[in-house]
Amino acid sequence: MAGELAEHLRYYGKLGVTGLSRDSTWRERSGDDTLKGASPHSSVSRESLLDIKTEIGPDCTRCKLCTLGRRQVVFGVGNPNARLMFVGEGPGEDEDKQGEPFVGRAGQLLTKIIEAIGLTREQVYIANVIKCRPPGNRNPEPDEVAACEPFLFRQIEAIGPKVIVPLGKFAAQSLLKTTDPITRLRGREFQYRGATLIPTFHPAYLLRNPSSKREVWEDMKKVRARLHEE
Repeated sequence: MAGELAEHLRYYGKLGVTGLSRDSTWRERSGDDTLKGASPHSSVSRESLLDIKTEIGPDCTRCKLCTLGRRQVVFGVGNPNARLMFVGEGPGEDEDKQGEPFVGRAGQLLTKIIEAIGLTREQVYIANVIKCRPPGNRNPEPDEVAACEPFLFRQIEAIGPKVIVPLGKFAAQSLLKTTDPITRLRGREFQYRGATLIPTFHPAYLLRNPSSKREVWEDMKKVRARLHEE
């Protein structure tokens, strides 16, 4: 019991949440290969992602974002054979500078969330609905989504994740084709393109509303459970 409570404290500490969980079903399963992105078709997935990235190109002009101040296309990062994939909205200023999704403050919190379930960023895959930063970090507009969304779908198919976690309202609504708010979508599970889709709050929202980290922890426990299923 003492050891289990210590593990819970460690996980809560990573998320910046105080308190203890009474969930007796949780178990640390470090070393389980199901969480390490093992895949029987790794070379195909890796080549497919490269094909997609090459097709998009470094200077995509498929929507008006190419004329609105974006520095570069932010394709995605992580394990091309990942069993867990996170999908955000779009690049912010830091991501636009560095060319990698989720590298700012919200990205640092996402890394802690990933580590809280015993994984690293290198073991998962992280992408966004759109690949270029909207000016002022505004929400992507319908024509921008229409131009970029097919590439996200192809990324999902190439990776073949077991679980997909949309981060925030926009990503969840885009993938599920719904107008339901994230407060109605999180806490639920959906079947999506052969994967289990588990929406949760965006890390940027958690920075503004730290009390919601408890709900994210509940969502991430569901993610762990699905990853361990055969």
